[in-house]
Amino acid sequence: MSLHPKVIDLSLDRMHAILAALGDPQHRLPPVVHVAGTNGKGSTQAMIRAGLEGAGHAVHAYTSPHLARFHERIRVAGNLIAEDDLAAILAECEVANGDEPITYFEITTAAALLAFARSPADFTLLEVGLGGRLDATNVMRPALSVITPVSIDHQQFLGETLEEIAFEKAGIIKPGVPCVVTAQEPDAMDVITRQGARMGAPLLIQNQDWQVWEERGRLVYQDEHGLEDLPMPRLIGAHQVTNAGAALAALRHLRTGDLEAAMTDAHWPARLQRLKSGPLTDAAGPGAEVWLDGGHNAAAGEALAEALTRLPARPLYMICGMLKTKDVRTYLKPFRDVTRELHAISIPGEAATLTAAETEAAASSIGIPARQADSPLDAVRQIAAHHPDARILVCGSLYLAGAVLRENA
Repeated sequence: MSLHPKVIDLSLDRMHAILAALGDPQHRLPPVVHVAGTNGKGSTQAMIRAGLEGAGHAVHAYTSPHLARFHERIRVAGNLIAEDDLAAILAECEVANGDEPITYFEITTAAALLAFARSPADFTLLEVGLGGRLDATNVMRPALSVITPVSIDHQQFLGETLEEIAFEKAGIIKPGVPCVVTAQEPDAMDVITRQGARMGAPLLIQNQDWQVWEERGRLVYQDEHGLEDLPMPRLIGAHQVTNAGAALAALRHLRTGDLEAAMTDAHWPARLQRLKSGPLTDAAGPGAEVWLDGGHNAAAGEALAEALTRLPARPLYMICGMLKTKDVRTYLKPFRDVTRELHAISIPGEAATLTAAETEAAASSIGIPARQADSPLDAVRQIAAHHPDARILVCGSLYLAGAVLRENA
């Protein structure tokens, strides 16, 4: 961290330098699927991985951020990277970098690529960390690119408008490399299609080249190769139908994968995940439910509120903690008509957290009854004392989700 630049200037120069010192491992990977987007890229990648592994393929996968443990970011041929291997490969990257400035994400991405290059596998799945065009993962020619829904987030790095943000996401499109694109807002789609034309990259666009929809509790996918009638995704919510479609389009293009396994076997923590054990569920009591979600922008709030309506009816109580860099009011607005009360907390151990008082004030300002709590456990106890049949949702930040998962397996 002492080598971390004082200001994060998105650039690929540092990545190319360290990768060259490591022998350019990015050029020795199995076929790469590169996934960018504002929301849904992690879920989409999880479904692609489940489909490939269901067909017997060994799959490398790189995701970020981690929740409970750093090793979650690097799966080598299907398994989380071993502790000894991670330590050794990080040390090797540190030596290769010397005293040159480098970010945390850049050097850990270099470590992941080196680990992947040294282990046999059939495919490599890379999730963009931030943006796309200048993201540390954007250093090789993939076999396929995927762009999930683009919306407003990370404006301090990617731009204030949807068009500016879409331009950064579309930066993963490579000359001649096909790109699966989900349905987008018109301004974002215009940017993506222009970039595809500029790169000579075939775009496989939702509602033009492929369609996906829910029908009678099943997921229906259709493209030029035919129609598939599949189980609904294991991951809950209408937004996961779109993500599932993108995953299926990717698998169809790769001409491999178990499509049913992609729907039924995908697991992605802190995306409307029901907690089964730990201090929070113990405090909630046997009559309550405790759910966890790490979404933190307006689009994620809308998707989460909709997904909750798909669950059997039960009174909803929220426990929310967010970072100062996020717009808490736009995130919370979709919950006005679905939640009984919000318990505002500060994210444990995070200097950039909004205070409980700030989150409480934001919720109250848009009509959500709110109060403060000292911690997630304190909030659950407050709710359980009066509402033993509650559905409790802990939400607002992946940092909060990570803190919860570290204590509640």
